[in-house]
Amino acid sequence: MRSLKIDRKSSRSRAKPGRGSARASRTSSAQKPFGRRKPPSNNIFARAFRATGAWIAFRRPMLTLTAALMLLALIAALFVGGTVGRTVHTVNTATAAVFDDAGFGISKVHLAGNSRTPTESILAALGFELGQPIFGADIQTARKKLMQLDWVADADVRRRYPDDISVRIVEKLPFAVWQAPDDKLWVVERDGGLITTQGVDQFRRLPLLAGAGGASAADIVDAVAQHRAVFARVKAYQRVSERRWNLILDDGVVVKLPELNWQKELDALERLIIDKGILERDVIEIDLRSPAQYFFVLKSGEKKNEPRGNAA
Repeated sequence: MRSLKIDRKSSRSRAKPGRGSARASRTSSAQKPFGRRKPPSNNIFARAFRATGAWIAFRRPMLTLTAALMLLALIAALFVGGTVGRTVHTVNTATAAVFDDAGFGISKVHLAGNSRTPTESILAALGFELGQPIFGADIQTARKKLMQLDWVADADVRRRYPDDISVRIVEKLPFAVWQAPDDKLWVVERDGGLITTQGVDQFRRLPLLAGAGGASAADIVDAVAQHRAVFARVKAYQRVSERRWNLILDDGVVVKLPELNWQKELDALERLIIDKGILERDVIEIDLRSPAQYFFVLKSGEKKNEPRGNAA
């Protein structure tokens, strides 16, 4: 876990408050019924104030309305002029200074788990400021913003009193590079989830997928990996009409697999490569979609077909 430490100018030790005992006490005096209002005072000044208010309200309604409008206008002017905002900001600043001086201002952020997510991106997403009261740090909002970063699969943000924030990141695992129909390259997860279009060049050794719906290719990639001769020659996996797969070999040969039972055709392709040496011939296309025959297209454009068992 890495710690981003910010030196504090001052800190004061805080005394731990003692724990006092509290006991419920009884009283024999009569208690006032809960919820009843206290009867208004009936002295001469209170009666005069109430009488004046009633006289103004009923005899001078326009005066009352004018006073109310003037009060509203004054409040609006304070907001528009920024007086209220500046006052609130001043109070917040003073409060933050008090918490910071008491040792509860954020001074350090501990990061762990991020290898591909830049530190500056994490700090920007968190949005915490130096000296900000740790009690006011919005942990949930900070986590939601972290989850929006490309490589972040999960995030945990916690307060560590008195002045630390702990952040633990779980990053997504790159599985393949997918070429979308618009030719944009994406790093994708095993389930086809998109990760990022940034820095794709460093993932060139991952399987290359292509075509609409081709981002989810874990099954065929795993199956091909079980056939050494095939796996050694495959350059890309191409999804066709979101129904079936083509294998693009390193010498440009296209192998067409059927929509169903394509796993068995990988066994057949392995035999063609090892036993028949099919890739040593002038073949540019191998069609394995027919259950009865193999179809081949030669570099000359000539097409050949052979019954299964007698191919090439």
